[in-house]
Amino acid sequence: MGRTLAIGDIHGDLDALERLLINAPRLGADDTIVFLGDYLDRGPHSAQVIARVRALAASGPAKVVALRGNHEDAWLKVIDQGWFEFIIVRGNGCLDTLRSFQGREPKVATEGEGKGEGEASLARDTPDSEDFAAMERGAFFPPDVVAWMRELPYFYEDEHAIYVHAGIKRQGEGFPHPSQTTPPSALLWLRDRDFFVNYRGKLVVFGHTVTKSLPPELSTFTPEDPADLWAGPACAGLDTGCGKGGFLTGLLLPERLVYESR
Repeated sequence: MGRTLAIGDIHGDLDALERLLINAPRLGADDTIVFLGDYLDRGPHSAQVIARVRALAASGPAKVVALRGNHEDAWLKVIDQGWFEFIIVRGNGCLDTLRSFQGREPKVATEGEGKGEGEASLARDTPDSEDFAAMERGAFFPPDVVAWMRELPYFYEDEHAIYVHAGIKRQGEGFPHPSQTTPPSALLWLRDRDFFVNYRGKLVVFGHTVTKSLPPELSTFTPEDPADLWAGPACAGLDTGCGKGGFLTGLLLPERLVYESR
């Protein structure tokens, strides 16, 4: 039986990804790396993170599965029909993605500006009219990156777990298999306490919701540190705030060993 390393939301933090890959065990041809989505936005190196994930998939030896996150889903909506409400919210990190693909360095606020850890640049570094024009339909993305985002699957399953970006929405009396979830985009945007608390069944590994926002009383993994990996009754949350002041987390299955970028 091969091992699977699930990796949470990266959000443009290439350094964190490289540190996690160094800390994690070397994987072979029988093993799999599953990325849970949200490769871009917020951090300074969205273009480089996407390139690194694609290079890992091309070079092996481990199989690489890159799932779609809600931020990739949002950018596809921007590209296809426009979504000004998404790009205008500075906290979504769209400007950082634009600058990354344009090869421009992010602007950093002076000391004391901003609202908290990891938020200084977001508070003061705002887009201008040229930035909005470039982001309006995502024309700055190379065609091959857009094609790659369109091909990202909504979920993955192996003998160890089911992997989705955000979770599974209850339908009727229970939680359907992701293949039966309609629309499939529901797997990318869910933030529902019902799933975190009441889901039972095969282990589901997810990201999207920062772990310190999940019910701390349900986690059996370092409950004294709500920012750490969250391990609920039948699911595990891996979004530990990478790209927005936190760190990157990976979970190795079936051993259930945790690896971090910090």
